[in-house]
Amino acid sequence: MTAYDALFARVLTRVDPERAHELGFRAIRAGRRVVERAVTVPPAPVSAMGLAFPNPLGVAAGFDKNAVGIDALAALGFGFVEVGTVTALPQPGNPRPRLFRLPRDRAIVNRMGFNNDGAEAVARRLADRARHVVPTPLDHRGTLPIVGVNIGKSKVVPEADVAAVLADYASSARLLAPYADYLVVNVSSPNTPGLRSLQAVDRLAPLLDEVRRVATDAAGRSVPLCVKIAPDLADDDVVAVARLAVAQGLDGIIATNTTISRDGLVTDPGEVEALGAGGLSGPVLRRRALDVLKILRAEAPATALIGVGGISTAEDARERLEAGADLVQAYTGFVYGGPLWPRRVVRGLPA
Repeated sequence: MTAYDALFARVLTRVDPERAHELGFRAIRAGRRVVERAVTVPPAPVSAMGLAFPNPLGVAAGFDKNAVGIDALAALGFGFVEVGTVTALPQPGNPRPRLFRLPRDRAIVNRMGFNNDGAEAVARRLADRARHVVPTPLDHRGTLPIVGVNIGKSKVVPEADVAAVLADYASSARLLAPYADYLVVNVSSPNTPGLRSLQAVDRLAPLLDEVRRVATDAAGRSVPLCVKIAPDLADDDVVAVARLAVAQGLDGIIATNTTISRDGLVTDPGEVEALGAGGLSGPVLRRRALDVLKILRAEAPATALIGVGGISTAEDARERLEAGADLVQAYTGFVYGGPLWPRRVVRGLPA
């Protein structure tokens, strides 16, 4: 047991999970300069989507929703940070409590509901960072983190109103694309009503076209574009998304988001049921996320794939890379593993 394991078991589990996240993230940001001097991560550069990543391990969207700790997270050893999910309109998210731990499964259930400061505020924050930290968003020489921006639908926008959905995503893309190394269209969170219906190819294709068009105009360059999909899609639907990505020349696919399934948990079913709805993440998701990745790789051999879901160890990350992922991301593994976890994982990856 590491010191962090003891802290987590004896202290953090006694604190509301969302409050613990806020306190922990604040500590990471406050200690950034100390970490930068103390933590060394061996180089493991990788190229994907036309970008040079310092290493293939990233922070999944959801950890830094508002782009407040990009460089602090990079100092821990992450090669890229995906901020968001950001919506065009600021929104508080779902009522608390909305984040829950399942320690026996090293899992998390969340129904956050895209709580964030909104695209305008996040864009201002990214612009300020670009002025003070990075000469331009594209000036990466293998040491600075790649920054992805994950965008989603504002809750007040009805998913059935096609024009309103396109305009909502376009608004976020217009504001955020100039500061993003890559953009992600999130249509797979289970916590925004109706959002997952946008994964249907007939809805997804025009949405991706509109976001790409607006992002290119706003940034004055071609911004790599990805889509993030759910593990709960049927295999045939995964194939359809892969074929759409190939047909549209999409730069990447992120597989996968959280699941609405509760299968495979060892936590008492009554306890799980009492937590209510939300997306489940953690090791229980590993097998399905891996299977989805393999389907995507077979159908889209030239599309960049980012594997996420159930990555808890360096072995899990290597498994995902060997199965065809170009990059990997983590959230829950980082929460349970602590601040030294990214360094341990990167050191366990092939040089």
